[in-house]
Amino acid sequence: MCGILQSTPDPVVITPATAEEVAAALRDASERRHSLVIRGAGTKSDWGRPLGRVDAVLDMRRLNRILEHQHGDMTATIEAGATLRDVNRALAQHGQWLPLDPPFADRATMGGILATNDSGPLRHRYGTPRDLVIGIRLATTDGVLAKAGGRVVKNVAGYDLSKLVTGSFGCLAAILSATFKLAPLPRASKTLRVEAPDAAALGQMVRTVMASQLEPIAFEIEIRRSTQRPQSTRKDFSASSASSAFTILLRFASLPAVVDAQIDAASSALKGHAGSVEVIDTDDGQRLWSEHSQQLWNRDGAVVRASWLPANITTALARLEEMTAALKGGPAAGAADGATAMVGRAAVGAGLIRIDADTDSQASVIQQLRASSSFGNVVVVRGSADLKALVDVWGPHGDRQPLFDSLKRALDPAGVLNAGRGPV
Repeated sequence: MCGILQSTPDPVVITPATAEEVAAALRDASERRHSLVIRGAGTKSDWGRPLGRVDAVLDMRRLNRILEHQHGDMTATIEAGATLRDVNRALAQHGQWLPLDPPFADRATMGGILATNDSGPLRHRYGTPRDLVIGIRLATTDGVLAKAGGRVVKNVAGYDLSKLVTGSFGCLAAILSATFKLAPLPRASKTLRVEAPDAAALGQMVRTVMASQLEPIAFEIEIRRSTQRPQSTRKDFSASSASSAFTILLRFASLPAVVDAQIDAASSALKGHAGSVEVIDTDDGQRLWSEHSQQLWNRDGAVVRASWLPANITTALARLEEMTAALKGGPAAGAADGATAMVGRAAVGAGLIRIDADTDSQASVIQQLRASSSFGNVVVVRGSADLKALVDVWGPHGDRQPLFDSLKRALDPAGVLNAGRGPV
């Protein structure tokens, strides 16, 4: 059952099992003016601004069912506490999947993925959670259960609240369940790994792929400042990638013959610019992509999300090099990767940058990124409390701030959700 909110030195943990219990907890918090934070698996609990006072934590993990799977329409309605891993295991029995791969995908819950609008390499083909959600059920702070959208892809009923709350970090309402577009599971998958001799060659390869008829489901860049290959006798993709500062990863998934044809075409198109080209089959490819998604998170350092124009990636990398050339004194000083590492969606122009340096240097780089015309939408994803005291996590909202403020007043007039953590 849902617990009663109380003002105590330690937050009360509420574990609702039904939508009605979630709504009751929100209404109670609003009436008592108690600050409440919504939590799934907690994989991103340190993202956003530092938390203010927290009276209660609403743990959504008991709401973890697939409520409906329409095989023919290729949609599924899923409760917020279900993990992406468990959802895709169940959908795979019908040859379908929800093509999302954010960091910590093995533990992340559907509500948390939507609340942060977090995505990974599959964004190149399938988009972000905001692009895949077509309907949602919410609990608002006045205890009302609300629905928007529908269970079929072409449904246009109601206001698009699903897009509004996706990326809101739980500061507007509690996500109870959502309906997503699905995709068929591909029968074959291979990855092409291409190392570039320099940033100019990497930029040329990005433009070549973007202008081609190639159709990868993931198109990634990796940039590391170290050019030393760590000594290793085993086949280790994370160690191998340190041999070059600039790497492109192309993942193709479809029928086996289509995948082979795409791999051959990509190899031919890129070999003139590449330092080396390697084809990686399914099993080794799964390990490579797992390591790729985790590499920025396996070391200390601030992690920043930023965007850039894909065609101007060479210029953006040159600016990043200028900003970080003198970095030192970070928690990973002396490590093989140097002062920065970067991964991103090459054709989308969005990714993550890790800055290994002391706090003042991290803040300086973030401020330079925000002032640079080569980067946009610079958000601190992971950072220490000291760093968050120096720079705002979200950065300036400009003329959007009045709109954000009005949404917050409309949906959370008592200001009880999120404890100041999110963008609103």
